[in-house]
Amino acid sequence: MSRLSVFSGAILAAFCLSSLAWPARGESVFEAISREVQVVYAQHQSAIVRIQAEDEHGRLSGSGFYIDPNGTIFTSYTIGGDTRNIVVCSGDSKLPAERLVGDARSGIAILKVKARTPFLVIGKSADLSVASPVIVIGYPMDLPATPTFGAVGGFDVKYLGRYLSPAYIRANVPVERGEGGAPLLNLKGEAVGILISPRENGTGCFALPIEAAEKVHADFLRFGEARPGWLGITVGKAPRDEEGPPEVREVIPDSPAAKSGLQKGDLLLGIGEKRIHSPEDVLDASFYLTAGDEVPLLVSRDGKETTLQARAVGIPAPLDALRILKDFAAHPGVSPVETIWKVNK
Repeated sequence: MSRLSVFSGAILAAFCLSSLAWPARGESVFEAISREVQVVYAQHQSAIVRIQAEDEHGRLSGSGFYIDPNGTIFTSYTIGGDTRNIVVCSGDSKLPAERLVGDARSGIAILKVKARTPFLVIGKSADLSVASPVIVIGYPMDLPATPTFGAVGGFDVKYLGRYLSPAYIRANVPVERGEGGAPLLNLKGEAVGILISPRENGTGCFALPIEAAEKVHADFLRFGEARPGWLGITVGKAPRDEEGPPEVREVIPDSPAAKSGLQKGDLLLGIGEKRIHSPEDVLDASFYLTAGDEVPLLVSRDGKETTLQARAVGIPAPLDALRILKDFAAHPGVSPVETIWKVNK
């Protein structure tokens, strides 16, 4: 039986804004939601696994999920990124796992086992909105796979005074120890995020958008490693219109931005496929840059829009000293959220 873990108002809002089937005759809204959660759990829990590993402090337990039939797994960085003796458990099966990539920047790790496996279909976090209903299925410590239902609370690039990149999904879904790395699912059973960290009060969590994990995975498939890109700009709020798009405050000499023709004072409207409305949006868009790839920059200069072409490069060594918040996570098996860019305001 699923655990319904949000207040009545949030449940009703999620129900009304979702694709949930309306209650059958004689069935309450809560019974209808429970039925939907049980369907998702029954159809997809076989693709979700418990992951055990060791670090310098001892044994760890977390969650993860298969993303293809060839045994590729997404999980959190804490459980799979900098650990040893990684074992994937599903039912009575225990398989040793190889780490393909551990990316502290995003908070995820990608593992692989030698087996044919069930897998989750990848969805789109971009289709989510505030109050969208979501489900987490994970392994709380030594307990069986457990579903929890909730709703999206927001999309955040700042938390407790720190900037996050990319923007994280704030899900009002309570999670427990051992559920770090579990998938965030929509009501189709598609993976739309990866559980990275609980919030301090335990009533919700932050999830990495699945597109960010797919970016890291695509880098690995192309280059054998995560390959973040860098443009070399500093932005801030435009002094003449603080509610409008951000203004370029600095263009670092010889950087990709400088070579593209970007100038101080330009208003930045887009990076790649992402529209820019605030300085914080630059943080989110910058995460998806890959070193070596060409990226269009949509700017407004003297009231006219123009598109510049920049070729991102690897992050210079001084900027690559990421401030990993080792103590952010309250429980083992979940990864910290990291601050990796500074936005001038």
